[in-house]
Amino acid sequence: MTSILMCPPDYYAIDYEINPWMHVRNKADQKKAKKQWENLHDIINNLGVKIEIIKPIKGLPDMVFTANAGLAFGRKFIKSNFRYKERKGEEKHFAGWFDKKGYEVFTIPRAIHFEGEGDILKIDDSFFAGYVIRSDIRAHEIISKITGKRVLSLELVNKRFYHLDTCFAPLSDKAIIYYPRAFDAFGRKVITKNIKTRIPVNAKDAARFCCNAVTIGETAIINSRCKDAKDNLKNHGMKVIETDLSEFIKAGGSAKCLVLFIDNC
Repeated sequence: MTSILMCPPDYYAIDYEINPWMHVRNKADQKKAKKQWENLHDIINNLGVKIEIIKPIKGLPDMVFTANAGLAFGRKFIKSNFRYKERKGEEKHFAGWFDKKGYEVFTIPRAIHFEGEGDILKIDDSFFAGYVIRSDIRAHEIISKITGKRVLSLELVNKRFYHLDTCFAPLSDKAIIYYPRAFDAFGRKVITKNIKTRIPVNAKDAARFCCNAVTIGETAIINSRCKDAKDNLKNHGMKVIETDLSEFIKAGGSAKCLVLFIDNC
């Protein structure tokens, strides 16, 4: 059974700027954000997914983006080493939650940045991992040793798509939706060689975070008003559920950023 970890947006706010989307003058509407988060929660819940909740912590506004907590694989949890000091305070809370749940918690060397499922996504029997902007490529070998899985490294070259999950989403074990211009030429070759079905998206839909999708079975949950991407997904046999996540895009996140898969094996 698929399970997901989410964190209510009780303390969500734009209090600092650590990616090109964040502007402290462009504040999130907290009431609207709460409603958008609840809508996403209900959509996922109605698809039969078990949702675990971690208690939000005051002073950690980005804790709502649980995808960045780390990587859960079976009963192993590799906690993140955040690049920016603003998010480092989240690490002990996520590690503590997984420890209490009985997971074996792994810590990679502090000097090596790693931002969890935001930068690593599993397709079939391999992980695809983004690096340079937030995570370091040196983390990939460590993760491969812990999980016993192949990790394919993809260099991200556009700071607006600073995590892999902002520009790349698995739809099945053989298909993805992605924004090619977020990757360097070699990364695009790796994707082409290893993934049979690739659905590219245009710049407009990419900027609306259509690739920050949550896929449950044959259903893709995406931000609203990504028309071309929605049509392409339907043409490939996917059911698409749109939901407005505009308040979270102000911080550089959307549907996928708000969830962490915790049975990822």
